[in-house]
Amino acid sequence: MKKITLIFTALAMFLGFMAPANAALNAGVALGFTALQTDSLAMVDLVWPVTIAVTVAFIMLGLFKKAAAKAV
Repeated sequence: MKKITLIFTALAMFLGFMAPANAALNAGVALGFTALQTDSLAMVDLVWPVTIAVTVAFIMLGLFKKAAAKAV
């Protein structure tokens, strides 16, 4: 019973704090967040080729190790 009360209390607090968080942002702050989002998306676009290359390299290394172990 205490667990349910704790869950409902946490939910009520969460919902109570959510309402003021939806206030409109200052124009400068909104512009800053837009720029931050644009820069972070550009960084993610730069990282994808490296991530794919590293993943393929690990897969190839694993396949090579299996083939080398069978050959011996």
